[in-house]
Amino acid sequence: MRKPPRLYFSLRSPFSWMAVRQLEERLPNAQELIEYVPFSEPDAASAAALEAAGGEFHYVAMSKAKHLYILNDTKRLAAKHGYAMKWPIDKGDEWWDLPHLAWFKARELGVQSEYYAAVMAARWERGENICDPGLLRRVCDDAGLPGAALVAAPDEAHIREQGLRALMQIYEDDIFGVPYFKVGRHRFWGLDRLDDFLPALEQALATATSKA
Repeated sequence: MRKPPRLYFSLRSPFSWMAVRQLEERLPNAQELIEYVPFSEPDAASAAALEAAGGEFHYVAMSKAKHLYILNDTKRLAAKHGYAMKWPIDKGDEWWDLPHLAWFKARELGVQSEYYAAVMAARWERGENICDPGLLRRVCDDAGLPGAALVAAPDEAHIREQGLRALMQIYEDDIFGVPYFKVGRHRFWGLDRLDDFLPALEQALATATSKA
């Protein structure tokens, strides 16, 4: 394959949370086979860098009606899969770049899986605001992770550069929502497309192995 299979995920989305959880339950070595790319609304600095690079962010904020539907749908899906869940209350001014750029730092330190698990437990099981620097640091510290270094990720130029590259991938791949799976020319958007993505991934990996 010219490009590795990709999973666009978000720490904000309940559907992404459930999709990643199911993916890794069914495919324990998913992170070895798939390129994970964080999908996050850029802050002012990231948005300016994205524009300067010739890109834009495709996501459009949802209406109140859609938000209420997703709230009910998410609760229904969580109950169906037996996931403990507490819906977090977002005020609309959250700094989403913070936890997502911290994921890049966690990956650099080799603890992205531990970071992801800790942050998802905070957001979706306890309903906490993972965009608050103080709370995010506590969540990381409690999980045995270097909270100070992770929360300082947005201040590191090379981490910002990694975030910009992800935003450009999102732009160039025409990603408009999450979870979004991509393997070769095949694209799958949404939690309910996981069952279609996995066979396509298996076939692509088998083809690549036969050509090696």
